[in-house]
Amino acid sequence: MKRIRRLLIANRGEIALRVMRTARRMGIETVAVYSDADAGAMHRYEATAAYALGGRASADSYLSIEKLLAAARATGADAVHPGYGFLSENAEFAQAVLDAGLAWVGPPPDAIRALGSKSAVKRLALQHDIPCLPGYFGEDQSDETLMHEAARIGWPVMVKAASGGGGRGMRLVTAADQFMAAVASARSEARSSFGSDELVLERALLTPRHVEIQVFSDAHGHCVHMGERDCSVQRRHQKIVEESPSPAVDAVLRERMGQAAVALAQLAGYQGAGTVEFLLDAAPSGAGHPAADRSAQAKFYLMEMNTRLQVEHPVTEALTGLDLVEWQLCVAQGEPLPLAQDQIRLEGHAIEVRLCAEDAQFTPHAGTVLRFDGPAIADGVRMDNALASGAVVPPEYDSMLAKLIAHGRTRDEAIAKLRAALAQTVLLGLPTNRAMLAAVLDHPVFRAGDAGIAFLGEHGDGLRQELQDAERAALLPAALVLHYAEQHAQPAAALPAPFTRPLRVRHGDAMLDLRLRETGAGLVEIEHAGTRHVATCARLRAGTWQVGIDGAQTVLSAIEVPGGGWHLQAGHTDLWLQDASHAPATGPGIGHAAAELKAQFNGRVVTVHAEAGAHVARGDVLLVIESMKIEHAVAAPRDVVVARFEVSAGQQVMPGQRLVSFES
Repeated sequence: MKRIRRLLIANRGEIALRVMRTARRMGIETVAVYSDADAGAMHRYEATAAYALGGRASADSYLSIEKLLAAARATGADAVHPGYGFLSENAEFAQAVLDAGLAWVGPPPDAIRALGSKSAVKRLALQHDIPCLPGYFGEDQSDETLMHEAARIGWPVMVKAASGGGGRGMRLVTAADQFMAAVASARSEARSSFGSDELVLERALLTPRHVEIQVFSDAHGHCVHMGERDCSVQRRHQKIVEESPSPAVDAVLRERMGQAAVALAQLAGYQGAGTVEFLLDAAPSGAGHPAADRSAQAKFYLMEMNTRLQVEHPVTEALTGLDLVEWQLCVAQGEPLPLAQDQIRLEGHAIEVRLCAEDAQFTPHAGTVLRFDGPAIADGVRMDNALASGAVVPPEYDSMLAKLIAHGRTRDEAIAKLRAALAQTVLLGLPTNRAMLAAVLDHPVFRAGDAGIAFLGEHGDGLRQELQDAERAALLPAALVLHYAEQHAQPAAALPAPFTRPLRVRHGDAMLDLRLRETGAGLVEIEHAGTRHVATCARLRAGTWQVGIDGAQTVLSAIEVPGGGWHLQAGHTDLWLQDASHAPATGPGIGHAAAELKAQFNGRVVTVHAEAGAHVARGDVLLVIESMKIEHAVAAPRDVVVARFEVSAGQQVMPGQRLVSFES
C-alpha cells in the first residue's frame, strides 16, 4: 500500500489534535472536520486543511458518513483516522472509506463486525473457550425475550448496548420490576450514541476490577500485547482514572490475560490497535494476599473488544515509550509491526485522569472556559487537551475536556506527580471534576491499590464531604480575594481606610459574614465568628492572588463569571462565590423556588413521564434530559402535585430554565 499523504481525522477535540501531532511528525498533512457547534474549536485551526460538516448534533456531523466522505473528496485526503467514539467502530463507515479508495486507519470491516459488537464478540469467544460471564447475546431483541433471558441469567443483570462503549447504553438492574425501564433507557441512549439499539445481557459482578489489554496486529500475521490498564475507577460506567500496571495483576496473570486477548484478535483477522476488556474477579491486595495467591485466585471474563484506539492509550505510551498513533499509521500503510512481543518493555508506573466538565454529582455542564493555564509539562507529566481561554464546551458532545497523565518510577511517584499537575491546572468558568480526581488519587483505598468498580459508589459521599470541608477551609482567603478583585484594588500600604467594612459572601446555601479593617502596610484585620485574623492580600498577576491568613499563605486564581459571582481555585479546591453584602438577609423568591424545578445543565428533553395534575412521590422520574451523550433522569424533589410542564420532548433547555411547576 502506498504511503499516506493527507489524513482526514473524522473526529474532534483532543483526539483530533493528538492524531495531528503524530501525523505532522511523520510528514503527513492533516484535514480537520468540524460541526457548527465546533466552528471555533481548536482542532479546526491546527490542521493543514479544514472542512465544515454543518449541523450541531452528532447525527448531522461527525456521524454522517456521507458528509465525511464528501470532506475527504473536497480536501484531497487519501486516508481516514476515526479517533475514538462516533464512527470509530462502525464497519459500514470503514467499508465506505475503503470503497472510496481511501486508506482506513483501523481494523478491516469484517474484524469490526466480528469484534465491535458485544454480542458478536461473545459468540466468537465462547466458540474458542475464552471465558465469558453467563448472558444473552442473541439477535431476538423483543421485550419478551430480553425479560425471559434476564430471569434465566438471574439478578443482578447488566444491560449493555451491543455497539460502542464509554458506558453509554449501560444499566445495572437488580430486580425484575426495574428491568423494562432500564431496557427502554439503554435502547434510547444507545440509538442516540451509536445508531443501533441492539442490547446484550450479562450477569453483573458487583465488586470486580475492570482490566483491559492493549493489543496490536498487522496484515502480516503478527500480533502483540502491550500489557494491561486498570480502569476500575468509574462513574456512570465511564472511566475517569486509568493506570498501568494494575495493582491486581502480576506477571503470570498479565501473560494469561495477554494470551487470551491476542488469541481473540487473531481469530477475527484483526489489524491495528485494539483493546480487549475484561472483568477481573481478584482478591484484594495488601496484607494476607500475596501476589502469587492473587494470581492463582483471579478469574477474568471477557467484556468486549474496542476495535479502535482508546482514550487511555497514553498510559501505555508512557510505560512503553511507543507512539501508538504512529503504529496505527504504519499498519495502515501495510508495514509490519515495528517490534515483536519480546522487544516490548513496560517500565515504571503511569496513571491518567480524565478532566471533565461536571459537578461533584457527576452532572455534565456546558459553557465557556474563561481561563485555562495548563500544568508544567515536564518530568513525566503529559496533558492531552483542546483547551484555551475562551473555548466553548458545547452540550452536544462528551463532557471530557482533557487527559492528564503522569509517569513515575513507582506508583506513589506517579500519584504525587499527577496530584501536583492537577493543582497546577487552572480551569475557570465552568464546573470540573478536578478536585474530585485529586481526592480519589489521595484516598487510602486507591493508594492501597484496592479500588474496584464499586469504589465511587462506596466512597463517593465521603469524597464529596472531603471536598466540602476543603472548600470551607479555603473560604476566608477566597472571600478576601473576591472583595479586592471586585474593587480592582489591594490592601493599602499607606493611608489605610480605618473604618470597618462588612463583607457577606454566599457559598452555595451558606453565608459567610466578615468585617474587614485595613491597618496599613498592606495588612487587613478580619473579624469572623468572634475571632480576629491578620491577613495580607497581594495581586501577583492578572487573576492570581496570594493571601496570607495569620501567616499561612495561599495562592488563588479568580475570575468573574457572567451573571454575577466568581469562580476561584486554591490548589485542588474550587469555589463559586457571590458578594451578598448588599443583598437582603433572606433573598426573594425562596418560597417560589420550592414550587418549581429548574434545569441544572444544557440538554435536550428526551421524554416526559407525567402530566399536569399528576400526584408524584419523591424520587419519581418526571422527565429525562440528554446532555453530552448521557441521559439523566430528573426526579421529583418531594411528594407533590404537578401543576404543569414548561417543556416538551425534543426541546433544548439551558441551566436555570424552568422545567416543571408544582402546586403549592
